[in-house]
Amino acid sequence: MTWFPKGMRRRWWLFRPIDALAALWPARGPKKGVLVVRMDGIGDMVMFRRALDFYPQALGVAKDEITVLGCHSWRALAEDVFAGYRVATIDEHAFEKKALYRLKVALWLRRKNFRVAVCDMFHRKAMTADSLVMISGAEERLVCRPFITARTRAEFAWYLERMTRVIDTGAYPTHETLRHFTFLSLLTGSPHPPESPRIPWREQVPAVAAGGRYVVMNFGSNEPGRRWPFAHFLDLAQRFRSLGLRVVFVGARQEAFAKPYLAQQGDPGMVDTIGDLSLAQLVDVLKHARLVVTNDTGPGHLALGVGAPTVLIAGGGHWGCFVPYPEEIRPAGAAFLSVEVACRHCLWRCDRRDDPAAAFPCVAGVTVDDVWAAATSALANS
Repeated sequence: MTWFPKGMRRRWWLFRPIDALAALWPARGPKKGVLVVRMDGIGDMVMFRRALDFYPQALGVAKDEITVLGCHSWRALAEDVFAGYRVATIDEHAFEKKALYRLKVALWLRRKNFRVAVCDMFHRKAMTADSLVMISGAEERLVCRPFITARTRAEFAWYLERMTRVIDTGAYPTHETLRHFTFLSLLTGSPHPPESPRIPWREQVPAVAAGGRYVVMNFGSNEPGRRWPFAHFLDLAQRFRSLGLRVVFVGARQEAFAKPYLAQQGDPGMVDTIGDLSLAQLVDVLKHARLVVTNDTGPGHLALGVGAPTVLIAGGGHWGCFVPYPEEIRPAGAAFLSVEVACRHCLWRCDRRDDPAAAFPCVAGVTVDDVWAAATSALANS
């Protein structure tokens, strides 16, 4: 064992004693159950969910013997989306930065005494996902080969050397859904054809549906560059109103800047729910929409996961990894729009903007007419 590996970042040295202490902490009783580490966002969760249903057979356990360890960002959905499984969520950002929180999570995890730990996340952080797998103390530690850069090579090398099996799910870029099923196929030695992403969800008609048919506008994003200009959403909304469709604007508190613009419209058919919906209520609204127009965000993937006709406007930073969905798994009624540029796969390090708050050129270049054509086609076929 290498006690002083080279190339590790400062944070590794700070947190390694905590991880080592937790991994050595005594756990009572026989090892049992499966830990599935999913330290990723809402969209990634949607793309993984269908593959999870093959884990019981693949690993020889019952559903209730599988614990999905996920992020707080989607825990409000867990009861419906992961019915039958055990679910625990953590604040992954605190786990990455706060020593006491990390120790608390690590000791909890170690006491669970899992027999198997699995992580098939290609885009992951070694100090988060791989650390959790190691801390678990599981006898079998099964992971996929991750996306590795010069900055992360030393850390991943250290962790991968300590896994019992590392599965190569393909070169970059490969769509995440395809990776999940490739992982299963290689893990079991039997083919698992990929399936379209979908999530189980309740049947609850949202309050906004009482006013009649509606289209959803999800105009926010956690990164300014991925936001199609809000003025385009307003233009598009007027076109939907001309068809007699109501338009429901959704968003979290950070999208509150749009509220005055919607109020100025003076149109009761423009419904402002910004900041008013819980995450579960948002999914209800998405599920019952005639159409969802969205940026490349978690709610966009939720819309696809519950089967809503969806037009998703995407950038090219990870083109092919998350969007577009490959044709063989593209949900019915889904369209993915982007402008093809030579700098695709920039990993969102865009150098083609003068204003860091502006949309990426590959997003901003999508025209209202482009989206309108895709939207009317989806409406006609839904």
